[in-house]
Amino acid sequence: MSHSAAERQALVEALLEAGDRAPTLCEGWTTHDLAAHLVARERRPDSGPGLVVPLFAGHTERIRRAYRRRPYAELVELIRTGPPRLSAFALPGVDAAANLAEHFVHCEDVRRAAPSWQPRVLDADRQDALWKVLSRMAPSALRRSSEPVRLVRPDGAEITAGPSGPAIRLHGEPAELLLYVFNRREAARVDFDGDPVAVDRFRALKMGL
Repeated sequence: MSHSAAERQALVEALLEAGDRAPTLCEGWTTHDLAAHLVARERRPDSGPGLVVPLFAGHTERIRRAYRRRPYAELVELIRTGPPRLSAFALPGVDAAANLAEHFVHCEDVRRAAPSWQPRVLDADRQDALWKVLSRMAPSALRRSSEPVRLVRPDGAEITAGPSGPAIRLHGEPAELLLYVFNRREAARVDFDGDPVAVDRFRALKMGL
């Protein structure tokens, strides 16, 4: 099973356990809203542009709302079974490349919105896979930072982004650093090191994803 497939399974389990009215870390969305987003993303390619281009956001939201009217159990089953055969996400390698971060982050959106959550214990291979995703995304996600940034995992490996100069450091497991870069800042377990003023400026920054 690929890492993306394993995270899809974990996401489905989290959605089923939470039920259709549970809060998520996606502001204003319940688990039912989130499930509708996930199904629309995989099954309606015309909804994709609106996820990144504000001009098309209204069209994307109308598609999501149409799926939102379907029963929650049906949506979760569509997530579990994966993209339809003619979806771009069904092409060899696309699911693994495009969905690992999507599935992991949204799984944690469900889990970490619940009281008394605890981080999942992820094996080293999964952490390494998330680190690879982070290394690809960090330069773009942190492009708005006026501070040089180093993302540091427990073994000392680093990803550097932002302008040159003395850097602030974010320390954490790859999974936690990825959540922080995806703007799940309050739920991500990371530690900061660096000039306190620079750290405060960085903590107020909305990432560019």
